[in-house]
Amino acid sequence: MGESRSIGFFFLLLIFSTCFGDQTLDKITELPGQPKNVGFNQYSGYVTVNQQAGRALFYWLIESPVSRKPESRPLVLWLNGGPGCSSIAYGAAEEIGPFRIRPDGKTLYLNRYAWNNLANVLFLESPAGVGFSYTNTTSDLYTTGDKRTAEDAYVFLVNWFERFPQYKHRDFYIAGESYAGHYVPQLSQLVYERNKGVQNPVINFKGFLVGNAVTDDYHDFIGTFEYWWTHGLISDSTYRSLRVACDLGSSTHPSLQCMNALRAAQIEQGNIDPYSIFTQPCKDTSTLRHNMRGHYPWMSRAYDPCAERYSKVYFNRLEVQKALHANVTALSYPWQTCSDIVGNYWTDAPLSMLPIYKELIAAGLRIWVYSGDTDAVVPVTATRYSIDALKLPTVINWYPWYANGKVGGWSQAYKGLTLVTVTGAGHEVPLHRPRQAFILFRSFLENKLMPS
Repeated sequence: MGESRSIGFFFLLLIFSTCFGDQTLDKITELPGQPKNVGFNQYSGYVTVNQQAGRALFYWLIESPVSRKPESRPLVLWLNGGPGCSSIAYGAAEEIGPFRIRPDGKTLYLNRYAWNNLANVLFLESPAGVGFSYTNTTSDLYTTGDKRTAEDAYVFLVNWFERFPQYKHRDFYIAGESYAGHYVPQLSQLVYERNKGVQNPVINFKGFLVGNAVTDDYHDFIGTFEYWWTHGLISDSTYRSLRVACDLGSSTHPSLQCMNALRAAQIEQGNIDPYSIFTQPCKDTSTLRHNMRGHYPWMSRAYDPCAERYSKVYFNRLEVQKALHANVTALSYPWQTCSDIVGNYWTDAPLSMLPIYKELIAAGLRIWVYSGDTDAVVPVTATRYSIDALKLPTVINWYPWYANGKVGGWSQAYKGLTLVTVTGAGHEVPLHRPRQAFILFRSFLENKLMPS
């Protein structure tokens, strides 16, 4: 009897070590400079997505506080765009993560509106070559595009769920912003289509949430130029030039005529922060601006170069990388908020995500789109034109929603999609309006109307 119990215990121990062994190695004991007694578990490390090429993606899982029963809460994957920008730099460190980095680049403080208070949040640096994610095949950096990014992210998920089997079959959502307006629906489509015909799928995908999202090049261009003109950022003549030169063009690879018109618009706009037009730009000239690069090559990519500098100092500290189990290859490399190579050499980028929206709306998935209304890069007008092109029936017409008795923005519910605007927020909504973003996220998870 005792012997059979010992054998049974041995097999249970073997199963536990097989299923949970890798994740215990990924557990973060404590990040340098983090506040004491944070009350939640963190894991980070690498998941290989292509053995032959040596591509591995870096993740950071931040679970809900133990007091909020993380085992009962959904899992949310967060992606930032660029393309080529880090979800750790922006999503985790500036927006929805539990920690903010102080100007000293050494110490952290808590974000009271962190989204892990509502869900277990999984940040992914994607594609390979971004942040801590890497490839052993140099040519990968020059041949990355939407298709490979989606495929690698899907392989990441499949392998990650094997490492974290406690999340199998858990309600799962995908969220992101900016050029993740491509990443999120494309990955969502892959998960949805590969779940077809599967009873009780491991990746129990329920829907997606995107903010200030690149959606449809034609309508994004029209809405962006209109926003610039109606907000007094450009002249009448430049507005007309943009409408002609960039008509039906690609925002990832604009024509020479379109680029010339965009440069003229940039000159007329002057030294503003296009990601938050009423915010003063950082005056620290020692920080890097990503001018003339990335998905919108006529603009800088980072909301606040000062905040970006804090991230670059913190995540390049060796003790931080050790705590995160990051930068573990034989040849160490500096961590960057955005990869210029990946962004500049981006290959394939479909002109529109609207066909994917139609497919996933028809499938009955939950889809919410939000927009900060002071962003001039992917402005609210662009988002509204793109949604209007779907020709969805309106279920609940435009209405104000409230936070602490004040208007937090406006919302409209369509059949299969909900649009939410956030007043006074720029491109990174949770950075500018953290409380409103928290309310928005809670409403999304509960699938309820915004508070009126």
